[in-house]
Amino acid sequence: MKARRRPAAASGPEIHPTAVVASGAQLEPGVVIGPYAVVGEDVTIGAGTRIGPHVVVEEGVRIGRDNIVSTGAIIGCLPQDRKFLGERSHVVIGDRNLIREYASISRATGDGEATTIGSDNFIMSYVRIDHNARLGNRVVLVGGSMVAGHVELDDDAYVSGMTGLHQFVRVGRLAMIGGFTMLRQDCPPFILVTGVPGRARALNLVGLRRNGVAPADRSALRRAFHILYQSQLGRAKAVAALVEGYGDHPLVREFIDFLQTSRGSRRGLVRWSGQTEPSDPEP
Repeated sequence: MKARRRPAAASGPEIHPTAVVASGAQLEPGVVIGPYAVVGEDVTIGAGTRIGPHVVVEEGVRIGRDNIVSTGAIIGCLPQDRKFLGERSHVVIGDRNLIREYASISRATGDGEATTIGSDNFIMSYVRIDHNARLGNRVVLVGGSMVAGHVELDDDAYVSGMTGLHQFVRVGRLAMIGGFTMLRQDCPPFILVTGVPGRARALNLVGLRRNGVAPADRSALRRAFHILYQSQLGRAKAVAALVEGYGDHPLVREFIDFLQTSRGSRRGLVRWSGQTEPSDPEP
């Protein structure tokens, strides 16, 4: 049997003749730089990443392996922040992210600080991610959504189209923010939030099912949601009740941990909508 040939792209970066790549940029094997793209000084791009036509990668950006950055996206633009004084800061992006057309990701405010994007995220067209934001892994940002400075999005969060996230807001794992929502407060994990202003409606049942969360675990989370939002206990007593009754359940424990760590949040916790939670029929 003949040995397989190594792909030609592995031999070195492929740079279109119309692209402008600074001499200080480091491009690993298999990188593709498309027509009219611009790559600045002090940029690192990992193996297999594809930079599309007219993309701008500014100074101080670190991009991992096998990412796709589509036409017209801007990575590492200056922060839209009056406190930014030209200090040296970064954007750090992991692996296998899909960044679609005309999205923009700002570098951080603060010397040595970074806006960070994890791995396997899907950032759709015209999304804006501003300074010092932090995305975990497998996050979805639908077209036109706006992520303000210092926002945190935990793993598997889903932000629907044309949604705005206020500065310093945190969104927990497997939470979903509905389209055209204005989120001004922290959203716990596993929750569905919609509206202007955003209000907690129910569990993110679709996301939980798609991620393989078992019916028994969804039932435990439903009880946790009820205790926090529908029992009228108040936050402190609700957390105490959750710890006493469900503190050993791993997903409810994650829910509790978010509530406890967000006590010092600048934004507070998203409020209950007052609407009835939908049923969760099992197959």
